[in-house]
Order: sequence, then structure tokens, then C-alpha cells
Amino acid sequence: MRAVLGMVGVGFMAFGVYLLADLRELADVLVWLGAAVVLHDGVVVPLVLAVGAVVGRGVVRGALVVAGAVTVVASPVLLRPGRTANPSVLPLDYGRNWVLAMVAVGVVAGVWSGVRWLRRGRRDGAQ
Repeated sequence: MRAVLGMVGVGFMAFGVYLLADLRELADVLVWLGAAVVLHDGVVVPLVLAVGAVVGRGVVRGALVVAGAVTVVASPVLLRPGRTANPSVLPLDYGRNWVLAMVAVGVVAGVWSGVRWLRRGRRDGAQ
């Protein structure tokens, strides 16, 4: 089974290389990848590190990393140019869904911090 799945994966990779063989699209892909690196290394990482240094808590830093990653992944649909001619293309309210994802990250980080605080308080009170 492992060998079959490996061959399927290699087949998909070969198909991807075939699709990149069109030089016009290769230039677009390289521009997109370059912009992703610049956005990540020039904006997201310094912002997360600066806020993490100010806040200094592990859970908050983790939540910032998750929020930054979700934002970078969602940015193409968040920044899309208006409505398309085909209503089935990008049919959801991605801005609202991004806000809900950020709220979920914040709630999970808050609950996690609260649980850690309670455990620490019980441990300190037991001594």
C-alpha cells in the first residue's frame, strides 16, 4: 500500500511539473512565490515577533502565529477584486469567515491560558 501511494504521489508531482512547463505561467508562479516570501519574511514574521516580544507569553505568541498563517492563506480571497461574472466562483462571505476564524483562535488561546492559570494556581495553593 505504501508503494502504491508513493507512486500516486510521484505521478501527481510529475503532473505538477508538466503544468509548470508552460513558461508564461511559470513566470506568474515565480512572482507569486516571491511575493509570498516577501510578505511572510517582511511583514508577518516581524509583526509576530514584535508583538510576541511585548506580550511575552507562549500561548499568545502561538495564537499570533496561527492568526498570521490563516491571514496569509486567506489573503487571496480577502483581497479579491469585487464580484465575478460567475456567481459560483468564491461564493462565500470570506471576510466574515476570516473574522470567525480569528475569534476562534482568540477563544481557544483564552481558554488555554485560563486552564494553564487555574492549574498553576492549584499547584501553588497546594504547597
